[in-house]
Amino acid sequence: MKTDLASAIPRLKKLLPAFHKVRVAVLGDLMLDRYLWGDAHRLSPEAAVPVVDFVSQSDFPGGAGNVATNLAALGAHVQVFGVLGGRRLSSHKVVDDESAAALRAGLRRAHISERTVLADPQRITTVKTRVIARHQQIVRIDHERSDALSPQSEEKLFRLLVASLKATDALLISDYDKGVIGEAFAERVLHACHKFKVPVFVKPKTSRLYAYRGARAIVCNAKEAGVYATLVLSDEKSVEEAGRALLARFGSAAIVITRGEKGMSVFEESSPRHVHIPATSFEVTYARVGKSAVEHKTSGQQVFDVTGAGDTVLSVLSVAVAAGASLPEAALLANAAAGIVVRKLGTATVGPAELADGLHEIHG
Repeated sequence: MKTDLASAIPRLKKLLPAFHKVRVAVLGDLMLDRYLWGDAHRLSPEAAVPVVDFVSQSDFPGGAGNVATNLAALGAHVQVFGVLGGRRLSSHKVVDDESAAALRAGLRRAHISERTVLADPQRITTVKTRVIARHQQIVRIDHERSDALSPQSEEKLFRLLVASLKATDALLISDYDKGVIGEAFAERVLHACHKFKVPVFVKPKTSRLYAYRGARAIVCNAKEAGVYATLVLSDEKSVEEAGRALLARFGSAAIVITRGEKGMSVFEESSPRHVHIPATSFEVTYARVGKSAVEHKTSGQQVFDVTGAGDTVLSVLSVAVAAGASLPEAALLANAAAGIVVRKLGTATVGPAELADGLHEIHG
């Protein structure tokens, strides 16, 4: 089933200014996306690898931090909840590790308060370091551990979150399987949100089959959906089977599957037919990390879930629903936003003006 694009777009454009009234909380795995930029003109005499001459470094909030910055760029009021690495100065004082300090600085640049982000001396801050030379990624280095939160940190984080729910229109859970979100913790959070009637939007990294029951929507890509549903998504029939199976398995009101060059499929418990939203077509390179969009190229391709695109889908989907859009309308807007972000590549965001232009540009 296709969405009625012509009728939905004017409503969505009118809805964009309402994003400034939406209050959103983000809970999940915060990480630092670090880019090391350089030039490469020769191979190393030590091994068949390029020698990269360092030029500059760029740091961006990643993971749940990228979800938060996407929401802030859309104009929403954002609170972020998570745990970063720290070091203990005394029995009563813990300070950030170096990467945590850089991540907090990135949140502040996006005008997001980090007061509900904890520093834990038992953890390290997850850092994804990408070395880029001549517009190509040479290597990615991951500095991380996936230990579960200590009971003390989990309880403190839970109390901070619950205290904010009365003034929250939606909660986004960004689960990258780095230890912040465990089964029992997720169940406690969902229960608290149900109590306060706060809709929950989830981007799971692993299949927590029952922890997210009752979520307003689960967002995953086609590969993840296939794993969760134990199916190979090879055609429309298998996508339909996977979507329906995941509705029951997660116990959520909706499943949104991003499908790369095949667009996006939306399954709702209340609807017997799913909605398919076609993809747009763009070509991108690492030259565009964090920069403005480039022109269309008919030979290009849409790539969902490159760095941060899945986070953009989650962010736009949730804030649009909280502002009053139906889920299919919100998915249409999220699809347009993802199309803009992949043209920038890297950890990038999209604003309301870009989104309004994108709706017109993509769908006419």
